[in-house]
Amino acid sequence: MEEVMFNGKNILITGGTGSFGKKCTENILSEYKPNKIIIFSRDELKQFEMSQVYNQPCMRYFLGDVRDGERLKEAMNSVDFVIHAAALKQVPAAEYNPMECIKTNIYGAENVIKAAVLNSVEKVIALSTDKAANPINLYGATKLASDKLFVAANNTVGGKKTRFSVVRYGNVIGSRGSVIPFFKKLIDDNVDELPITDEKMTRFLITLKEGVEFVLKSFERMEGGEIFVPKLPSMKIVDVAKALAPNLKTKIIGIRPGEKLHEIMCPSDDSHLTIEFENHFVIAPTIQFNYPTDFTKNRLGERGKMVAQGFEYNSGNNAWWLTVDELLELTKEK
Repeated sequence: MEEVMFNGKNILITGGTGSFGKKCTENILSEYKPNKIIIFSRDELKQFEMSQVYNQPCMRYFLGDVRDGERLKEAMNSVDFVIHAAALKQVPAAEYNPMECIKTNIYGAENVIKAAVLNSVEKVIALSTDKAANPINLYGATKLASDKLFVAANNTVGGKKTRFSVVRYGNVIGSRGSVIPFFKKLIDDNVDELPITDEKMTRFLITLKEGVEFVLKSFERMEGGEIFVPKLPSMKIVDVAKALAPNLKTKIIGIRPGEKLHEIMCPSDDSHLTIEFENHFVIAPTIQFNYPTDFTKNRLGERGKMVAQGFEYNSGNNAWWLTVDELLELTKEK
C-alpha cells in the first residue's frame, strides 16, 4: 500500500474523544490529507473541548453511543475506515456493573459490525486489550467476545467488501486510568507511600504514539480476520514506582478483584495460530473463512513464521524489559 492510504478518505473513530482518539486524530491530520475525520462519542463536553483543538474543515463531531445501532448506521454513511475505540474499560466498574459493560463492549461491537457492513465500509479495526487473552475479569471477557465478533464478521459479509481485524496491546503509558498517571497523582498529592498490588507483578507497556502508529499500519497490513499484537517491553510495577518516585516507600496491598500477576497477549492455547513477524505477532482466526488467506504474509509484503507449539507471549516471560531510565524518557513523550 502507498503512504497515502488515508488521503481523501472518510475515517470514523468511535470513542474518539478518548486518549487514543485524540492522538490518532493528531497523527492522521499531520501525516495524511483525509476528506473527513468523524469523532463518534457520547460525551458532549469532551466533544466540545476536542473541537477547540481539532477544528480543521475535515473534522466532524457526531454525538452518539455505540449501543445505538441506528445512530451508528447514520454516522457511517460514506465512511471508508472505522477505528472502534469505544469501550467501558475500568475493571472494578465492570465487575460491579456487568450488564453495562456487556451492552457497550459486546452489543456495541455488534452494532459497529452491522453499521459497517450496511454502509460497505472498506476496513474496520477494533481495539482490544491484553486482558482479553485468557480473561479472568468481566472487562476482559467482554473484549474477548468483541474480538470473536469482529473476526467472525469477515465470514458474514457476503458479497460486501468490508473487512474486519483486531489490534491487541498492553498498558498505555499516560492514558487515563493506567498505572503511571495513577502513581503521578498520588505523588502530586504528597502521599507517604505508593500502593503495589504484588511485588512480582509485571505489565506490557506501550506509548500512545506507538499504539496509534501500530493501528494505522495495521490498516495497511490487514487481510481481515487477524488479531495484531505488537512486540512490547515489560516492566515490573515496583520498578515503575521506583522510576517515578525513587525516594517513596511502597506498600504491598494484594491483588485486586479481576487482576492478574502477569498479562498475556498471545495465549499458549493459540500457539498453533500465532505467527511471528519482525516487530509484531498475528493470531490467525480459529475458524475457516469462505475465502482462502495465507496469514504468514501481509499486504505490505512482510513475511512471518509460525511460533513453536506452546509458545506464550506474556509480560512475565518477555525477553524485552524497560529500564527505569527508559521509562522516564517514554513518560516525557507527548
